[in-house]
Amino acid sequence: MDSPAVEFQDVDVDYGTFSAVKAFSLSIGKGRFVTLLGPSGCGKTTVLRAIAGLVTISAGSITIGGKRVDQVPIYKRNIGLVFQNYALFPHKSVFDNVAFGLKYRNVPKPEIARRVGRALEMVRLPGSQKKLPHQLSGGQQQRIALARAIVFEPEVLLMDEPLSALDANMREEMRGEIKKIQKETGITAIFVTHDQEEALAMSDQIVVMNAGRIEQIGTPSQVYEQPDTSFVANFIGKANIVAGTVASIAQDMAAISIAGDRTVGVAAPDGLKPGDAVKLVMRPQRLRITAETDAGAPNSFPGRVVSAAYLGGNAAYEIDVGGPSVLRAVNPIAGRLWPEGADISVVFDPQGCVLLDPVSGRKLSQGAAAGTVPSP
Repeated sequence: MDSPAVEFQDVDVDYGTFSAVKAFSLSIGKGRFVTLLGPSGCGKTTVLRAIAGLVTISAGSITIGGKRVDQVPIYKRNIGLVFQNYALFPHKSVFDNVAFGLKYRNVPKPEIARRVGRALEMVRLPGSQKKLPHQLSGGQQQRIALARAIVFEPEVLLMDEPLSALDANMREEMRGEIKKIQKETGITAIFVTHDQEEALAMSDQIVVMNAGRIEQIGTPSQVYEQPDTSFVANFIGKANIVAGTVASIAQDMAAISIAGDRTVGVAAPDGLKPGDAVKLVMRPQRLRITAETDAGAPNSFPGRVVSAAYLGGNAAYEIDVGGPSVLRAVNPIAGRLWPEGADISVVFDPQGCVLLDPVSGRKLSQGAAAGTVPSP
């Protein structure tokens, strides 16, 4: 079996008495695009800098291609780096910026020219060799930074918030470009961002971090549809988190009482019993608004539209169902925008619900093995 492209084993990073990263264990298969996602200060950039050798770990080990690197100088680690601020040499041409790592490695001049030309073609900037960075747009400078990072064919490509300085349209374009290049080269990529949409759109696997620890590892659909914790549910997208009590269990289905006399049916995790307190996680896209006459159908209860926001193809609603808080729903408009004050019925998909323990905030079900990002 091949060694993982990158592996962390119980890594800690301490700054004096402050622990920035705690017991971080993660195995990344070759050729994967993995995103470290979390709020500012969660430790994601520290993890990236530890791989690069820009910070010293306090405990544990880091390996690249089966070789331990946490005690190896940065210049001996075969990694490519793309930073938020591009870090281009302003006085050097595009060619010299991209060729910098190759010259440092004493690659012959004809091979340098070939590799630089190929890298610039990959980032769709052929013929730009003689330009200076200030003659390029922000998006073009980011492409040059990416070309410089991949030109020497590193084992791992590290990207730290590389799109945050771009406008919304350019960010979306560059997402596709980066993902395409990563797939074409087969390089293992580790991407750091606090942008949930960015992570969901680009990643094979997402590692959600909080306070220096891993909260959940999974595919984009897993971390969105099946959050392991209340933190993940709240951080990735919008979520309705509603307190409830198990009213009854029959045939592996639990009836959960919420908002007084409102009841929804969901799959019952092992060990759940009547009377247990739970929290329901319901994504807004899983709540469907229909006419009030549909109330009484399975997993349906009446409500009233508190607010409605037009979002183009969709509309975002806040709905009063009689509980202590309103529910959020996002529905395709499909020719109709429900107005504020409309009496409606909310229909709930039982497959779109996660039950959390109200004390620990963790999911009440079996999850995938943590800490492993497999090869494709």
